[in-house]
Amino acid sequence: MKLETFFNKFDQFADAPNAVVKMRELVRHLAVTGTLVEQDESDESALALLDKIAAYKTALSKKGKLRGPTTVSPMSTDTNTRVLPLSWTWVRFGEIMVNRDGERIPVSKEERTTKAKTYDYYGASGVIDKIDGYLFDKPLLLIGEDGANLINRSTPIAFMARGLYWVNNHAHVLDGISEDFLRYIELHINAINLEPYVTGSAQPKMNQAKMNSIPIALPPLAEQKRIVAKVDELMALCDRLEALQEERETRHATLARASLARFAEAPTPANLDWIFHPSYPIPPADLRKAILTLAVQGKLVPQDPNDEPAELALQTCGVDTQRWVVARTEKRQDVPSSWTWLRFAGVGEQRLGKMLDVQKNRGVSKPYLRNTNVQWMRFELDDIKEMRVEEREEDELRLKHGDLLICEGGEPGRCAIWRDDAPEMYFQKALHRVRPCDEILSEFLALNLQIDCRNEVLAGYFTGATIKHLTGRSLRAYPIPIPPLAEQRRIVAKVEQLMALVDALETQLAASRATAANLLSALVAELTGTTNHSSVTPSSTSSTGKRGRPRKSS
Repeated sequence: MKLETFFNKFDQFADAPNAVVKMRELVRHLAVTGTLVEQDESDESALALLDKIAAYKTALSKKGKLRGPTTVSPMSTDTNTRVLPLSWTWVRFGEIMVNRDGERIPVSKEERTTKAKTYDYYGASGVIDKIDGYLFDKPLLLIGEDGANLINRSTPIAFMARGLYWVNNHAHVLDGISEDFLRYIELHINAINLEPYVTGSAQPKMNQAKMNSIPIALPPLAEQKRIVAKVDELMALCDRLEALQEERETRHATLARASLARFAEAPTPANLDWIFHPSYPIPPADLRKAILTLAVQGKLVPQDPNDEPAELALQTCGVDTQRWVVARTEKRQDVPSSWTWLRFAGVGEQRLGKMLDVQKNRGVSKPYLRNTNVQWMRFELDDIKEMRVEEREEDELRLKHGDLLICEGGEPGRCAIWRDDAPEMYFQKALHRVRPCDEILSEFLALNLQIDCRNEVLAGYFTGATIKHLTGRSLRAYPIPIPPLAEQRRIVAKVEQLMALVDALETQLAASRATAANLLSALVAELTGTTNHSSVTPSSTSSTGKRGRPRKSS
């Protein structure tokens, strides 16, 4: 398959993670393995280029512009060099480059603040400031000497500097036989894995000796020019594809926001279709948040005039609604007239669990929940510990069907509902247990906690500066809207239905991205003849059927 065909298939794998980034990596890989452009038999070979480089360096040395010879081990000692086109050759970096690190001068940040901002001041990853003077006046290749970028590669490690500029001691300064030659070396350094040449993890550094030992797959100079021109062309195409991708994502985000707004205003079946429209998938997290928001605002399902108003129903079952009344200023939104606002203290019985004290606890060992066992709307029961519970405490501390467990610390407010199909279980003091009255569903309370944690409303009730807690007093003061019981049931059912659709959408999106990623990997493998092109080193697999000749250091 030709590279042009690969680019023409972009729409098929555009959703793959970092698709354009991987395309750029592929272009660089093909460039330095002799497979991006065709070889021309009339080109002067790389060995002839090496002779010219040697003559160039000798001339510089005679003029006193080149320090002593660079000592590197000859390439002939490498036994597993990657196969190259016949006109190429392997050579070490130090054999072909002119190092000008000795001309660098660092200038402190404080000192730079006093100087005119006239010329570019370069560091390990590019221009970091301006300064009033310059050290260099010709195009040179800069390569980062230290810093985290040597490992994470967030920006190019090798880059050209042009014009009049200054370089500090965090970037190596390299000259060569021509600017085209430097452009190819720039490309090569950015294409290969440099970790074997970097020392230190806390403070990564690539010193001169390590850099000079890097193997370079060197093509003829004429082919270098063709490679660089082709790379420029394809990188420009990548830029256009990236811009189109960003434009598409922006357009989709606009449509998604409009669809969510339409659904929020009128959550009808027709508008529901819009928020699950396949042409602009809304992020599942945004969908879940929208559904929960509508649920606790009374907009997700229609009200039924036959439903008994929530306040009357709560009073009938013994809730003192006047005691737990919520001031108007604390009501976060308007709710339907059949709803009422109530402090959490009024929703039912609530308490913290048993204090864990190995020295004082008595009784029989029983399994218990910690806050780490309580995740959002589910329990993790693989790591259950036991504590001693006395017989007189068992009825009070044993969990029952429908109990709502709320984390007091860790991630305060995180909650799940205990079901009667679960084993015998107790709970520790890091958890609140809530047993709502007959007119309130645990599921509806959980909906409020979920959305108010997402919106950081509940955070206003946390205590502690660094380690946050939701104390019993704070939880009891937390106000929530309560609809009639029948409407609660309709809301919970509707939320479950919609969340199932969101889960299905999330699975579908993940599958689509995986398919795109697999297609991208397959196309890359077809183009490179390998399953991994992230490291272009002498031990990589063959890309042609001819071998370039290693050259000993002179």
